[in-house]
Amino acid sequence: MALEDYLEPEVAIAVAVTAAVSSPPVRKAIRKGAVYGLAGLLIARDKVMAVASEAKQGIKGAQKPEAAAPADTEAAAPS
Repeated sequence: MALEDYLEPEVAIAVAVTAAVSSPPVRKAIRKGAVYGLAGLLIARDKVMAVASEAKQGIKGAQKPEAAAPADTEAAAPS
């Protein structure tokens, strides 16, 4: 390979990536980032599922007007 070949962007990027992957500190940082990233995704998924579950229960409760009707008629009835 000539010197000009090393100055091409594709080759320079490949060399930089190879050097980074070969470096133990960089590999450690990538692993740590992957673990924290996956943990963050799992936590976010749990939060979204909890909100969706609460919304589903709220919709089910709003669809049952007969449950609210007896309380309204008792409050409106004269004593």
